[in-house]
Amino acid sequence: MATPLTIDHLRRYAISRSLFKPTTLSRAIARLGFVQLDPIRAPARAQDLTLRHRVDDYHAGDLEARYPRLAVEEDFFVNYGILPRNTQQLMHPRTARKEWSSARWEQAQAVLEFVKSGGVVHPREVDAAFQHGTTKNWFGGNSRASTQLLDGMHYRGLLRVARREAGVRLYAPSSTEAQEPVAPDMVLDVLIDVVVAKYAPLPAATLGRLISSVCSSAVPQWRERRGEALARARARLPQATVDGSSWFWPVGDNPGVRRFAHDESLDEKLRLLAPFDPIVWDRDRFERFWGWAYRFEAYTPARQRVRGYYALPMLWRGQVIGWANATIHDGALVLEPGYVSGRAPKEAGFKSALQDEQIRLERFLSLDRA
Repeated sequence: MATPLTIDHLRRYAISRSLFKPTTLSRAIARLGFVQLDPIRAPARAQDLTLRHRVDDYHAGDLEARYPRLAVEEDFFVNYGILPRNTQQLMHPRTARKEWSSARWEQAQAVLEFVKSGGVVHPREVDAAFQHGTTKNWFGGNSRASTQLLDGMHYRGLLRVARREAGVRLYAPSSTEAQEPVAPDMVLDVLIDVVVAKYAPLPAATLGRLISSVCSSAVPQWRERRGEALARARARLPQATVDGSSWFWPVGDNPGVRRFAHDESLDEKLRLLAPFDPIVWDRDRFERFWGWAYRFEAYTPARQRVRGYYALPMLWRGQVIGWANATIHDGALVLEPGYVSGRAPKEAGFKSALQDEQIRLERFLSLDRA
């Protein structure tokens, strides 16, 4: 008789499947299915902090530097990031929820011809050529209208990000290669499988939210199919009821196998995770697994922060036991750890494990070459 699944089985399964053996950058992106991008650097950007645990000899900035040579694209999926080109192409041609006026389309067509003539352009070149002026952005401030137009053209598949310079997106025309049409339901199922594979195991509520994000943002042209897509996912994905909630994971996986029975199955490394790492991304699941609430506080007023500007969850021996804020002062990495229990663990091996993680972080940040 099979042993009933417990929340501990699911927790160990989540860690083990996400922290796969480090591999090449291309293979890691393909395995993850999608890597979320974030501009904050503290002490490195979230995408680099995520990839360093999953790519051999990875250093901060490697993704941006190698992006033009990889078969990947920047695009909006459940949030903005990088995903394999063959997945990204499934989302296009994409229509936006808010349609453009004919005048806006005329502007876009003129800019598209300008980009085609230049091959790869910087947003300031577009701004200089067309002088679109400024407009209100989502945060209530002013942005260059050209920047918003380029964003909209990229979202609609007219442009692609060719590369970045100092973090700024440089645009090129999208590929004109004809794509074989794929049935909408098949596309939705493939995209849903990508998010399930990245964030599994998923509580039912999170599965629903992710499918809503796919249908509203990744493929808004098919957002009315959300209910049917969710019903199909619930019917075809393996699942179990644990602690009164339904949980889902990819076809072919089994969180109940023996290797997920004990925390000893996990390695001894201490890992400081990015705020958007797949292991900690779902805050509801995080609290169910580790019994405390983690919040991203970079946009919280300083006086109201509990754990710090960019607290990195601390994973050790199958538990997230605390967090650390990492800063660079005078070329040296400084870690300021905090612990859920209020103090550092007394178990043998913890101090050396934390020191080893600091050394790995220094190497990743190239501080060891200074």
